[in-house]
Amino acid sequence: MFKTLKADLDAYLDKDPAARNRLEVFFLYSGYKAVRKYRRAHWFHTHNMKMIARYLSQRARTKTGVEIHPAAVIGKGLVIDHGMGVVIGETTIIGDNCVLYQNVTLGGTGKETGKRHPTLGNNVLVGAGAKVLGPFKVGNNARIAAGAVVLSEIPPNSTAVGVPARVVRINGERPDFLDQIHYSDPVALELCRLQFEIEKLQKEVQELK
Repeated sequence: MFKTLKADLDAYLDKDPAARNRLEVFFLYSGYKAVRKYRRAHWFHTHNMKMIARYLSQRARTKTGVEIHPAAVIGKGLVIDHGMGVVIGETTIIGDNCVLYQNVTLGGTGKETGKRHPTLGNNVLVGAGAKVLGPFKVGNNARIAAGAVVLSEIPPNSTAVGVPARVVRINGERPDFLDQIHYSDPVALELCRLQFEIEKLQKEVQELK
């Protein structure tokens, strides 16, 4: 657990330009506090002390504004930036080195049982206010734009934008930047392509006349 907590600290220094040192992150960052308290609650949950686990998670929610169910499975290096309003559901699985911004929801879509929350791969970025709802997978190195509502699987190395979210394939691996908003809109790109084709056809028709 201590190695994982150290990896969480290092992730903030790597991904948050405002983080100056580990001491500051440890004592002042609500996102890190929430993850630290989750790891303690998760230990109790896995040792069949579920009442204590839920008590700890609800105290963490009150203190940090971040609600993480103790049954969720979270890899190392998770960064919850600003944190307030983040909700991570019971059957959520999060890989290593992911970033969640404020008001992100990793939730379900109803009263179904079993696996009902999303699975995030490694190096996934979820922008502010995004909602990822359902028991599907978000692939490694994927990015979800701010405000997106994701209701179906997102392939690896791709970007999801809009409501409901649409997928834009990208060829790169893990992004070196944490841009939540400057993504190409696939609908706008397709409209531009169609407009070009229409103008081309109109020109050909004019030449035939």
